Amino acid sequence: MADTAQHEKHETNARGAVIHHGRTPAAWLGSMTAMVAFLVGGLAVVLQNWPVFWGAVALLVLGLIGTRVLQVMGYGAR
Repeated sequence: MADTAQHEKHETNARGAVIHHGRTPAAWLGSMTAMVAFLVGGLAVVLQNWPVFWGAVALLVLGLIGTRVLQVMGYGAR
């Protein structure tokens, strides 16, 4: 009986390290929270709404912390 399990082959660089291209939950969390934080922060600056701006800065920091936590848990590229 043939093995039906699918094995994903990862692309490697010249040194043999796996290239992930950001296809990890940690990368997605970091990218999405940064995008939302920068959009909200930019809109807050245009509208001169400083509490919302600082909320966007806090969101960015929380996204960085969440990304790092996911990397340590093994959901990142390293």
